[in-house]
Order: sequence, then structure tokens, then C-alpha cells
Amino acid sequence: MPQEEMPREKLQRLGRGSLTNEELIAIFLRTGMQGCNVMDLARNMLEKVDFSLGKLVDMEVDEIRRLVKGIGLAKACTLAAVFELGKRAARDSLKRPDMSLPRHVYEYMIDVLRSERQEHVFALNLNSRNELIKTTDVVVGTLTRVLVHPRDVFRDAINYGACRIVLVHNHPSGSPQPSLYDEEMTEQIAKAGEVLHIPLMDHIIIGYGGKKEESNYYSFFLNGKL
Repeated sequence: MPQEEMPREKLQRLGRGSLTNEELIAIFLRTGMQGCNVMDLARNMLEKVDFSLGKLVDMEVDEIRRLVKGIGLAKACTLAAVFELGKRAARDSLKRPDMSLPRHVYEYMIDVLRSERQEHVFALNLNSRNELIKTTDVVVGTLTRVLVHPRDVFRDAINYGACRIVLVHNHPSGSPQPSLYDEEMTEQIAKAGEVLHIPLMDHIIIGYGGKKEESNYYSFFLNGKL
């Protein structure tokens, strides 16, 4: 096989989407056996499961070892671990919470912030469908105030390719009404988001003690301030 067509070199040159299932499996197998190179070994594995990745990824270590000759314990463990990691990643992507509405943000964050006695600021990094990609714990402040720098707010948004963010923080006093500093901070973060092309979709302040759920949070967006 030409050097540039070997699975690892092809992956580096053309990206992971260019590889066949056989080539991806071959990368984790690393080596073949006498009379059977690594690509043939990967192809034999797929033939045994009728080329169904679904069957293959559900196999435990011993099942993978029995599949074809040349799959030892180390190779079987590597494949089983890779398959399980892929399944977990797929489950995580399906469970991404929807943050389209302030109520969704409140319901997601209330258990985290309900009992805090200091102000905490979080940035929720969202994709184009307003689904949560990553929650960033930006900073912890005092009982009454927290100092927020745009650099800390947008750090993970840039690294994870977020399309927009929602800022969330709590008021230990119980009242979700924004202070003058909260308004200044929101304006500062919104301007930074414009420069970075990662807009601040909302800023939610979470309080507690109100009889109705909607009285326990304040949305800058719903109040026309974003």
C-alpha cells in the first residue's frame, strides 16, 4: 500500500471522514498477523458481522476476541473501549438540553445555584439550535457582587465553537432584580460578544423564595434589555 494511502497518513491528510470503516478499525488494531495484514484483519472482522457496525459495537471483549483469529486481549480491549466511548458520546449529543427559553435556563440551573451563599456566574455555550454544548463556571464572587471579565466568559465559547451564549448568575439575597452593576456587566459582555460574533442571547439572574417560578428569575431578553 502506498504510504499516503495508509490509514493513519490518510487520516492526517484528508480528515477522519475520508476513512472507511475498515480503515478506522485498522488504526485501533495497529498491526495484523502473519499472513494477514491489518487491513485484511479489519475486513475479516466486518465480514463476520455482515458489515454491521451496530453488531460490532455491542460486543464485549470476549466476543470480539472470538470473532476472528488474530484478535488478542489487547486489541479486543482497545476496540471495546473505543466502541463504548463512541456510544457514550452519541448518548450525550442526544441529551443536550434545549436553552431556547429563559424558563429552560432557570430549570437547568436552579438546583446548582439554589443553596449558594455567594454569587456564581456561569456561561452556557449553545449551538445553532440553542442546545447546550458546555457549561462554563466563570467566576465566584462575594455575597453581593462578582467581577466578570469577558475573556473568562467567552473562553470555552471560542474553544467549543459555540454560536451564542447565555450568562447566568444567582443573587444570594433571593431577589432576582438586576443591580446597576448587573446591567453594566451585561452591556459589557454583549459588546464583547458582538466583536467575537458570539452574541449574548440572554442574561438570567436566579433568585428564590417567590411563589411562582417566573418570579424567581429575571431575563434581560424578556425585559427588552438585550
